[in-house]
Amino acid sequence: MISRRRCLQSAPAGLGLLAFGRRAEAGRQLEEPLADAVRTALSSAVAYSAPPVPQFRDTEAQLAYLRWLGAMSQRLQRRKADWQERKEFLQSVWYESRRAGLDTPLVLGLIQVESGFRKFAVSPVGARGYMQVMPFWTRVIGDGDPSKLFHMQTNLRFGCVILRHYLDRERGDLFMALGRYNGSRGKPQYPNAVLAARKAWAFNDTPPAARPARPG
Repeated sequence: MISRRRCLQSAPAGLGLLAFGRRAEAGRQLEEPLADAVRTALSSAVAYSAPPVPQFRDTEAQLAYLRWLGAMSQRLQRRKADWQERKEFLQSVWYESRRAGLDTPLVLGLIQVESGFRKFAVSPVGARGYMQVMPFWTRVIGDGDPSKLFHMQTNLRFGCVILRHYLDRERGDLFMALGRYNGSRGKPQYPNAVLAARKAWAFNDTPPAARPARPG
């Protein structure tokens, strides 16, 4: 029996490159029954309306965040040429990933694989936006308007909340949670691709003391 670790090392060459083509193929979350408590918690999470404005405990944490922002902006420049667009995108990814208790490089790697950083990407099965969220989620835990999945923060909010939900459901097993996000639970190709892409967004100076803004 092939171990999970070996599976994670056996991604087909070039799979991650598919995200930079013209089609988005990855997002295929499956609609599953949710307990009322889970549905309520997820609905509350996506409805949280605070803007993605970072707050910092001290100057050192703020400077660390700015160093991260500068480094990530350089890496993203060929995909998003406009500085203001890159800044808003990265700030939102940083905020939403931490708000959901997720690793920011992981979320950036997932976006790379899912949509190639294309805001209006649509997969053959209808998944939308940066994190390729399936429209049924807006009916299950949102306001029922799938067009909002093309709004940057809304898409990132849904994607991060959904991935957090899958991680909790899989008791912290990232391999299985990523497979569930893709609708290919237990198969190695998608987790391999995301985990490989995560390495491109790693940064060893991520601000440990920074935190998302809290409602006043």
